[in-house]
Amino acid sequence: MLLLSRGLYTADVTETVPPPPDTAPRAASTQWRGVLEEYADRLPVEAAATPVTLREGGTPLVYSCELSEATGCQVWLKFEGVNPTGSFKDRGMAVAISGAVGTGAEGVICASTGNTSAAAAAYAGKARLTCGVIVPRGKIALGKLAQALVHGATVLQVDGSFDDALQVCRDLDERYPVELVNSVNPLRIQGQKTAAFEVCDFLGRAPDVHVMPVGNAGNITAYWLGYREYAEDGITDGLPVMRGYQAAGAAPIVRGQRVADPTTIATAIRIGNPASWDSAVAAAQESDGSIRSVTDRDILAAYRMVAREGVFCEMASAASVAGLLKLSEAGELTPDQTVVCVLTGHGLKDPDWAIAGAAPPPVVEADVDAAAASLGLSGAS
Repeated sequence: MLLLSRGLYTADVTETVPPPPDTAPRAASTQWRGVLEEYADRLPVEAAATPVTLREGGTPLVYSCELSEATGCQVWLKFEGVNPTGSFKDRGMAVAISGAVGTGAEGVICASTGNTSAAAAAYAGKARLTCGVIVPRGKIALGKLAQALVHGATVLQVDGSFDDALQVCRDLDERYPVELVNSVNPLRIQGQKTAAFEVCDFLGRAPDVHVMPVGNAGNITAYWLGYREYAEDGITDGLPVMRGYQAAGAAPIVRGQRVADPTTIATAIRIGNPASWDSAVAAAQESDGSIRSVTDRDILAAYRMVAREGVFCEMASAASVAGLLKLSEAGELTPDQTVVCVLTGHGLKDPDWAIAGAAPPPVVEADVDAAAASLGLSGAS
């Protein structure tokens, strides 16, 4: 149900908000049960047989009045930041860790710029598995590093890029009894596809356009898989156009070649050689979509815009909104289309930019009139 706080929007803007779709809940339980139970019939049996869950998924689609007004479309934000560890990675990790338990792995290993490490550590902790995390030296947000450490992972830094870290993990996976749980693990993609199911279940249809950030490229692969499954089974009667956006300083798919030293403020998508490159390109091509890039300036502006509507996403998430605005400026959207933008993680993952972009709070006397004056309030009630 959509609730708009009294006084925040004018009557004209409020009237543009569509009513909630009249769709029946997927399950009779009063609490979301997690993707392994909610979509058990659509996930690998071996993973569902040994479920490791933190009740991931079930994340909201938030209607954006501002973006809808700016684009002439009905724009929904799929806010994955409310997953247990604060990002979409939890969906795939629940399935991958469950699979690792089912196969008797002694531990799990992953390379990460942040979110993967947090999710892997949390779910490995739940399963009582050893968790090793390999990160590029100095290139992980402190909030994400804190999560990995507090959940009990062993974190190792390598002198090199994310791609170097991933290669170390691949070698460990081949030579030792550990399970690699990066998105090269097909169970990760299986778990992440459930977000597409949720979008369709809520809207009662597939969106016309789906916009999302692209880093290691597993998520666009997973969403396209989910949308296709629902369409092939007759649950929906259409497919969205998939629009992926990389950061301009870390855009190997756009450039058509590996980026040896990717740079961007959007740390979660600062990847120079995506593991799911080919499947991401296939998703864009098969859907008549595209993978393009947006600048850090575009991302930062979108980040602040979404925050003003009450949704605090991490910087990489805002690449989807920046991309949507570019599509609108270029006249590539049709009025009244239903558009979903994925916000992949929570802003508390990396709050430095939120603080850096704000003025220091002023110091006032402990006096009601002084506080009122600083707040710009006129006249006491």
